[in-house]
Amino acid sequence: MISYDKLWITMKEKKISQYTLIKDYHISAGQLSRLRKNSYVSTHTIDMLCDILDCKVEDIMTYTKN
Repeated sequence: MISYDKLWITMKEKKISQYTLIKDYHISAGQLSRLRKNSYVSTHTIDMLCDILDCKVEDIMTYTKN
């Protein structure tokens, strides 16, 4: 299972809110909703978030075996 719990921690550390992602970076509210639910998001979205937050993939997501 992929978890995006680290994303919210990284966003807080970088002082970037969900509102900022929507307003300034045009990340859709639907994408954020899927991230909150640990649902599928594209690698393009992951790439954009890493670029915006200036971080590595492991700073926003973790994999745990079911």
